[in-house]
Amino acid sequence: MSRTKTYDEAAVLSAAMHTFRARGYAGTSIKDLEQATGLRSGSLYHGYRDKQALFGAALAYYNETVVKGRIGHHLPAGAGLAGLHKLFRSLLQEPEGGRHGCLLTNSAIELGPAGGEALAGVHEGLGLLRQAFENSLQEAHVAGQLAPSASPAALALRLLALYQGLLVLVRGGRPDSELAPLIDAEFAALAVKPAAKPEPKRKST
Repeated sequence: MSRTKTYDEAAVLSAAMHTFRARGYAGTSIKDLEQATGLRSGSLYHGYRDKQALFGAALAYYNETVVKGRIGHHLPAGAGLAGLHKLFRSLLQEPEGGRHGCLLTNSAIELGPAGGEALAGVHEGLGLLRQAFENSLQEAHVAGQLAPSASPAALALRLLALYQGLLVLVRGGRPDSELAPLIDAEFAALAVKPAAKPEPKRKST
């Protein structure tokens, strides 16, 4: 018979998430996780089998709370290009100056293609972002905010690359004075410029 969990699982996953985010997968030991979660190693192994399984659960928690939370806040239905622009700008206001970075970005860089099962949550999170970008771009396309020939799917991948690149640069300490104009220029280039109003004809004398 399996034992009933007597701890707050959300609190445990949140603590594990922040630990992996700060230390990386390889740099996080079971002792670190014991200290962060307040659980003994036996309880951690019983609840999550091993460190890799706990990492997967922490990534799933990150996707559910951080990634989906950010998407829901900045990209509700109808947000269009303005919502996307605000979302990208919000990367410059990360807590602690973005010192610990994004768990998806950090894990993708650390684990790489050899990450195997541990990378499943990374792919899921990046997929959530890309789909949210595409949905907002599709709305912008229908609203005439993008060029008629624009492909929301292709632009979503381009923005995902920019999004992840910005997170790396933020963590690397690049100043907002460099990154903010980069974001603004990208969205200025995406938007269709309104047609200039014709000048009124001058009355002949």
